[in-house]
Amino acid sequence: QVQLVESGGGLVQPGGSLRLSCAASESIFMFNAMGWFRQAPGKQRELVAVLFSTGSPKYADSVKGRFTLLRDNFKNTVSLQMNNLGPEDTAVYYCHAEQRSDPRNIYWGQGTQVTVSS
Repeated sequence: QVQLVESGGGLVQPGGSLRLSCAASESIFMFNAMGWFRQAPGKQRELVAVLFSTGSPKYADSVKGRFTLLRDNFKNTVSLQMNNLGPEDTAVYYCHAEQRSDPRNIYWGQGTQVTVSS
């Protein structure tokens, strides 16, 4: 069973930065896509950023220019560098992966809380 383990969440002041990491228990080459979603209280889960095996990362409009998705093939990790954070970024962030051989197989991490507050 594939596992995605997230780390790096926490409390940060507005304008600050955080880096989230997602470590996969298998080679990330088995995934067609990896990325991050987030869910704020009372809202639906939304895509933040995704990296497909072919192509450049895609970002939600709300995070473009502030967030960067980074992939480390050797460590089997996908990280999300978040800069200039604002209260609107407060949410639980989930790592997500789609299996290359069968895209119906979707994997999620357990979630990590990001709180932006002064």
